Amino acid sequence: MNTFFRYILGVILTIGFSLSIFYWVMSPPMGELQLMALFLAITALISSLAGYLAYRLGWIALTPSIRWGLLAIYAISSILTFFNVWFSARLMFASEHDLLLASVLLVFAGGMAMALGHFLSSTMTERLDLLKQGAKALAQGDLKTRVKVFGRDEIATLGSSFNQMAAQLQTADQKQRELENLRRDLIAWISHDLQTPLASMRAVLEALSDGVVQDPETVNRYLSIAQRDVRSLSVLIDDLFQMAQLDAGGIPLDKADSSLSDLISDTLESFSELASRQNISLEGSADPKVDPVIMDTQRIGRVLNNLIGNALRYTPKGGMVEVRAQRAGSSVEVSVRDSGDGIRPEDIPNIFQSFYRGEKSRSRSTGGAGLGLAIARGIVRAHGGEIRVESKPGNTCFIFSLP
Repeated sequence: MNTFFRYILGVILTIGFSLSIFYWVMSPPMGELQLMALFLAITALISSLAGYLAYRLGWIALTPSIRWGLLAIYAISSILTFFNVWFSARLMFASEHDLLLASVLLVFAGGMAMALGHFLSSTMTERLDLLKQGAKALAQGDLKTRVKVFGRDEIATLGSSFNQMAAQLQTADQKQRELENLRRDLIAWISHDLQTPLASMRAVLEALSDGVVQDPETVNRYLSIAQRDVRSLSVLIDDLFQMAQLDAGGIPLDKADSSLSDLISDTLESFSELASRQNISLEGSADPKVDPVIMDTQRIGRVLNNLIGNALRYTPKGGMVEVRAQRAGSSVEVSVRDSGDGIRPEDIPNIFQSFYRGEKSRSRSTGGAGLGLAIARGIVRAHGGEIRVESKPGNTCFIFSLP
């Protein structure tokens, strides 16, 4: 409807402008001015009806290409122009010679308009052909396809949108390939992490069952090994269950007003003996203004356990692990800093991915299934917070915030 009303407004303005020029140039009497207005109105009405029929019946859409469609539009416009001028001249010209001359000139002008319009429209159709070729290449799987963008019109906007779509498809395909590679690695890693303790337990149980070892001291040592392997399996299975919940977005949270200071103190106390055995200084403090914090104490305790456990694992003897909590605007920030070797810059972007292990930051020789940091990030984000890492040689700091 907006297009129709704009057309009607254009016709009215054209008639008014034409009559104004006619009156200004020729200064006709009022009778001739009224007659001219009648002629223009009749020809405009007939032209409008013809154009409306072509629009409603979709004749232009039946053309085999946009190039031919534009040529058809030029032809219709030229024919209507010829009709309008010829009809008015037929009624007003006194000389038959002048009418024939005007007809020849109109035919020539219409033909020139069609030829020039067809030539100029090629710039538009050529850009559409580029888009067509790009779409075909994209459909055939060439996700690197991009089209050149010329101008600032709708076709240029369409070309830019096409390039953005192609870039997004290429990114999605790359992520899909990465996920597929991660899936294969995941199966291999889980198989390894499950197989190692199971093989150890099997050897221990077979030794005990066959009576290979009988003295109480060796039996107790074998049982301790089996218990250690059972705990390792339990931790791994629990981590996998936590990751499954996080991936499904269904991790349950029991949030309440809690004391973050007490949680940090209790967590540090639980690691104090391990830190003492490794000759590592374990310190912590919390700003009195941080409490209370709305959180799931058990889940945030797990985050602290993972971060502090990692810090102690990768900090050499005589090193330091420090935990701090403070206000940061409308959030609370908790930092876990250690004096270990640090994390390689190329590992930092992937450090929170499931099963990712950097050469120094996470290796099987130092333990861990590569899920601790991924679980920590999932728990923090479930609380509406964020977690990040800052690292350089001799100083690594994990920082997470809670609303």
